[in-house]
Amino acid sequence: MGEGGQRDAAARRRTGIVYSLGAYTCWGLMPLYLRLVNSVPPLEFLMHRMIWSLVVVVVILAARRQWTWLGDVLRAPRVLGAFAFSAAVLSVNWFLFVWAVHARRVVDASLGYFINPLITVALGALFLNERLRRAQAVAVALAAGGVLWLIVQVGQVPWLGLGLAFSFGLYGLLRKTAALGALEGLALETLLLSPVALVTLGWLAAHGENRFLTAPALTRVGVLMAGPMTTVPLLLFAAGARRIPLSLVGLLQYLSPTLQLLLGVLVMHEPFDAGKLAGYAFIWAGFLLASVDGLRQGAPAAPKVR
Repeated sequence: MGEGGQRDAAARRRTGIVYSLGAYTCWGLMPLYLRLVNSVPPLEFLMHRMIWSLVVVVVILAARRQWTWLGDVLRAPRVLGAFAFSAAVLSVNWFLFVWAVHARRVVDASLGYFINPLITVALGALFLNERLRRAQAVAVALAAGGVLWLIVQVGQVPWLGLGLAFSFGLYGLLRKTAALGALEGLALETLLLSPVALVTLGWLAAHGENRFLTAPALTRVGVLMAGPMTTVPLLLFAAGARRIPLSLVGLLQYLSPTLQLLLGVLVMHEPFDAGKLAGYAFIWAGFLLASVDGLRQGAPAAPKVR
C-alpha cells in the first residue's frame, strides 16, 4: 500500500474510532434517559422504541431520497432473513437493558457490557480471521481476569450480564458482515420489528394496560424521544464497526459500561464493594491499554525521507 493509501486507511481508522466512542458515550449515559421514562413498563417501552426509531430513520431516508436499496432488498429473501435475525437479536438486547434500569440493576448491566468485548473479540477471531496485536492480547487478558474475579465475587451465574454480552456481541458481528449500510440496515431492522410493536401496543391499549396513554405529558415526550435516543448511537456504532476491526470495536466498548457503572454507583446508589472494585480495576487497565494502542495504530505513518 502506498503512502496515500496508508493515510486513507489511517484516516478511516481514526474516523471509526471517533464514531465508536460517540456511540459508547451515548449508551453509557442511557440510564439517565431511561430513568425519566421509568413509569412505562419495559416491554411497552421496547415497542415504542421500535416504532419511533423507524420514524426517525424514515425521515432521514426521505430527506436524503435514499430509497432505491429497498426494492432490491425486498427481492432478496436471504438478506431479509439475515436482517430479521439481527433485528430479533437487537430487540433482546434492548429489552434486557431497559429491564435492568427499570429494576435498578445498572451495575449488573454494566458487567454485561464489560464481558461483551471479550465475546466480540472471540467472534472476530472465529468468524472474521482477525488477529490480535500483542497490546490487544494483553488488554483482553487483563479484562478476562477482571471479569473472572467479578463472577467469583458474585457467586452465581450472571444471567443478565451474559444475556447482554452475547446478544450485543452477536449483533455486532451481524452488522459487521451486513449487506446494507448503517442507515439502511437500521431502517430495515425497525421496519421488520414495527408490526410486532404495533400489535403489542394495540393489545395493551385494548386491555387498558397502555401506560403511555395515561402518562404525564413529560413522560410521553420522553417516550417519543426513544427514536433519536436509539437511532443516533446505533448509526454511530454501525458506521464505526465498518471502519475498524471488530476486535478494536470490542475493546473500545469498555467506555460504555464504565459510564454505566459510575451512574449505577454514584447516581442510583447501587451496591459496589471493594471486591468488585478490584475486578473493575483490571478491566479499566485493559480498556486504557486497548485505547492507547488503537490510537497509535490510527496515527498516519511518518513520511519517508527520500
